[in-house]
Amino acid sequence: MPVEFLTPAQEAQYGHFTTTPTAAQLAQYFWLDEADREIIDRHRGAHNRWGFALQLTTVRFLGTFLADPIAVPPNVLRYVAQQLQIAPDTPLTPYATSRMHKTHTAEIRQLYGYRTFTDQPGHFRFVRWLYERAWLTTDRPSVLFDAATAHCVEHKILLPGVTVLTRLVAQVRERAALRLWRTLARLPTADQRESLEQLLRGDPHTHHTGLDRLRQAPTTVSAPGLLKAVQRAEALRAFGAHQWALGSIPLGRIQLLARYAAQARAQIIARMGADRRHATLVAFVIVFTTRAQDDVGELFERFLTDLFARMHRQNQQGRLRTLRDLDDAARQLRTACLALLEDPHASGADAATLREHVLAIVPEATLRSAMHTVDRLTQPPDQTMALVSLLHYYAAIRRFLPALMNAFPLEATPAGQSVAAAWHYLHQQEGSSKKLWREAPTEGMTASWRALCQPPSSPDAVLPRAYTFWVLERVLEALRRHDLYLPHSERYGDPRAQLLQGPAWEAVRPQILRTLDWSLDAEESLAPLTQELDEAYRHTVAQWEDNAAVRIESFAGRERVVLTPLDRVEEPASLRVLRLRVAALLPRSDLPALLLEVHRWTGFAEAFTHLGEGGTRVKDLATSVCAVLIAQACNIGLDPVVQPGIPALERDRLTWVEQNYFRADTLTQANACLVAFHAQRPLAQVWGGGEVASADGLRFVTPMRTVHAGPNPKYFGVGRGVTYYNFVSDQFSGFHALVVPGTLRDSLSALEGLLDQQTVLHPHELMTDTAGYSDMIFGLFGLLGYQFSPRLADIGEARLWRWDATADYGVLNGVSAHRIRRDLITRHWEDMLRVAGSLKLNTVNATRLIQTLQRSGRPTVLGRAIGEIGRLFKTRYLLAYLDDESYRRRILIQLNRGEARHSLARAVFYGKRGELYQRYREGQEDQLSALGLVVNAIILWNTRYTEAAVETLRQSEESVEEPDLARLSPLGYDHLTIVGRYSFTVPDAVAQGHLRALTQPDA
Repeated sequence: MPVEFLTPAQEAQYGHFTTTPTAAQLAQYFWLDEADREIIDRHRGAHNRWGFALQLTTVRFLGTFLADPIAVPPNVLRYVAQQLQIAPDTPLTPYATSRMHKTHTAEIRQLYGYRTFTDQPGHFRFVRWLYERAWLTTDRPSVLFDAATAHCVEHKILLPGVTVLTRLVAQVRERAALRLWRTLARLPTADQRESLEQLLRGDPHTHHTGLDRLRQAPTTVSAPGLLKAVQRAEALRAFGAHQWALGSIPLGRIQLLARYAAQARAQIIARMGADRRHATLVAFVIVFTTRAQDDVGELFERFLTDLFARMHRQNQQGRLRTLRDLDDAARQLRTACLALLEDPHASGADAATLREHVLAIVPEATLRSAMHTVDRLTQPPDQTMALVSLLHYYAAIRRFLPALMNAFPLEATPAGQSVAAAWHYLHQQEGSSKKLWREAPTEGMTASWRALCQPPSSPDAVLPRAYTFWVLERVLEALRRHDLYLPHSERYGDPRAQLLQGPAWEAVRPQILRTLDWSLDAEESLAPLTQELDEAYRHTVAQWEDNAAVRIESFAGRERVVLTPLDRVEEPASLRVLRLRVAALLPRSDLPALLLEVHRWTGFAEAFTHLGEGGTRVKDLATSVCAVLIAQACNIGLDPVVQPGIPALERDRLTWVEQNYFRADTLTQANACLVAFHAQRPLAQVWGGGEVASADGLRFVTPMRTVHAGPNPKYFGVGRGVTYYNFVSDQFSGFHALVVPGTLRDSLSALEGLLDQQTVLHPHELMTDTAGYSDMIFGLFGLLGYQFSPRLADIGEARLWRWDATADYGVLNGVSAHRIRRDLITRHWEDMLRVAGSLKLNTVNATRLIQTLQRSGRPTVLGRAIGEIGRLFKTRYLLAYLDDESYRRRILIQLNRGEARHSLARAVFYGKRGELYQRYREGQEDQLSALGLVVNAIILWNTRYTEAAVETLRQSEESVEEPDLARLSPLGYDHLTIVGRYSFTVPDAVAQGHLRALTQPDA
């Protein structure tokens, strides 16, 4: 049972003051109320009252009494003394050396109800709470230890020794793990367990096990690739995971165990005890059955999308190749028509004479050939001929379609019933040799498809091949709208089923209402919003004459708002001088030494824990972690960082660390550590408080053939790529990121990034480019308490909406004629709150929910209701955007920070021409997360040394203006060696915790 999961630094911080309490902490823990002062005043002598108060506030803050009761930070001494009106020079040493502080300790415990850690039954309740936390979450031991410490402080339980608590955490986690293994191991039957054991047996020729084959996701978008994906999904479903009752087992723990099974070697799993081995395989089957279904759905969507796109592309290219022949034929027909129209005798001639006249100008053979060419090369307006080319791909479709229909019966929402009926009919006709199918569902079939599918001689029947392609097109559209869904699928499942409903919603509804500050009464909730909207209108109108940047113009018969673009703000000379002086003082460093130095400040490498959750620690692990980070973030592989003869940098060691320590959760925790440390830096707080963020996409070409990439000629040329959609705080730190195949409409994923991030920052305003924003996006942001602030490319196209139809808004009356529908909002108010609560508690994915609420650009009824309240939030934002130039400039500045951060990321990700060579989504996410982590480390390093440089300038009596500090940036990298030098040694002074010496100006 491993118990040594705390670092020496963490053990030293336990139960001690490690940092100076902030002003907020002083007010929360060190404030003395009237009851406290009454008790304190019972004691004689200023030093006794002061000492008693220090012990009381210390135990509130730390959860324990100090061996030296006066070993507290100076600001605590001053804060407590000021409240007691005690002179700060009053000696406290006599109090610390006497037995009086021991007496006060017992008195505080008795008066304020503090209990020892082993008190019963309190100890049992604490262990039960800790066990439930360990069972329900996937927290690492150190996180669980911190939670236990906080619980003790909150419930007045005196902290035990660090060894006692670490042993208890280890024991509880071991009990939770044993319970998980036993519970999962009992789920399969004896036959199913034998089938699971077969996964660990290797092929004598290839030495590959069944586990190796099943955990390898498909990467090729083709008919054979899709067939293999279907076969893999069927093989996983054959284990019968859908029959196992999982209601009492936390999904997060199953996913964590499955992640281990997906990365560990089969031989290691085979050597485990029976319960743990079976539990690991059961978790793998549960999670990968769902993933395999998602892979099939994704391949199916990509294959059909590419097929229809190829058809249209080939049709256009074919038409381009025939333009010359079409031109020649059209010229001949033109000549014949001119002969009819321009001959003055043609109108009075009889038919025979007219025919002879025309054929004398254009021979009959030439005219008939021209007519034939026109018939052959032109297409009717209904595009029927364009669809005919699809029939050439029928053989490719047949390679996977039978297996797909047998393996995946699609289910439908009410809006998708007609598509589901066509799909089921297609499945029923499988194997039929009839040339015509009768009574086929054709609801929703367009005229073009009817001309292709239904023969004129039998209008009540359909042609099988054409009908198959029509059904596939309809299924593709319905899957995208989530009108059709795959049961037990994560990505292609029914998002409505993931919304809180029934007893589950009623149980959490009070908590949601309090958290989001809404009332169940729609009118009560809307009243302050409508009042704020009215005030925003009137304030904007009152300032209109003084606002030279906006005006009203008439265009195409209607009024529209015109906004003058922002002028560039000239930089003051003092700022330019400050930048040059700071840049000259920054020390030079190469990237490995920078990462190791940042680790010494923050301990971020400690967040990388072994995959087996066994607390495995090796010597110089931080060095190995930093080497792998550079290999991934710089896109150079392990070769440049391998150094034979140095154990921490041997190839086998680095490969082992990469396989066992690098994954999504450890990268996320390490990044959260950097963000937390950076947020406390004084200079970072000058740049912002972390309440504002921006989101933007960074594109990477992926030369590898993979299903997890998409086309976009603007960014990827003829190839494919992914978008690294990252979120940047106003302190320059990146706090979350998403990897999206191809490109996306940014606003769809903007909300997901805010809800899923796990750092200490809590931004409430998100700034983006125009991003195809919609009323629904504004509505969801507003319901969740966030401010969505897109930069508007053309505000003249935006509509202003009003609540009160009779209100007089002066100059804005003409552009605010549209009214928000109160009835639609009030009718669906609780459903809207249920959607917001489901998003807040993360029971449903935000991006997929947004796609469900709008079908082909047309929102559902609930989507329209959310859009209506979104119009209120959007109009309030637009009015502020028009009225306040500083607000527009603040949005621009924040977006520029994100773009500048992208430039730094590009400089770091220099290897292999900056192209991403990862086939699988997990690999893409892990490598780009490593890039984000390294960029954050550079920003933190630059911030701290910029602070040192500014302090040096101030000590030399150089003027440093506060407004200039706010415009400094930690995104420079000219002083860093990123390319070609990878030495993992640091100067002795840095190894001892000191900062490097700044560069001397003369040097």
